[in-house]
Amino acid sequence: MEQRPKKLLEQVQDVIRLKHYSYQTEKTYIYWIRRYILYHDKRHPKDMGSAEIEAFLTHLAVNENVAAST
Repeated sequence: MEQRPKKLLEQVQDVIRLKHYSYQTEKTYIYWIRRYILYHDKRHPKDMGSAEIEAFLTHLAVNENVAAST
């Protein structure tokens, strides 16, 4: 039986756990990564760059009133 490759968020979760981050930090990182991916119509982050990051952060600041410290 072949194992399927791990999905991106599973890989992120593995790294976070390997670094012994808190469970709440893990949930927060996964939450923001998921929002970033969904904002860009489910494109994979490896296919995006600084323009997409800037667009997402601008959207958060202007449309969602998210604090810069977030």
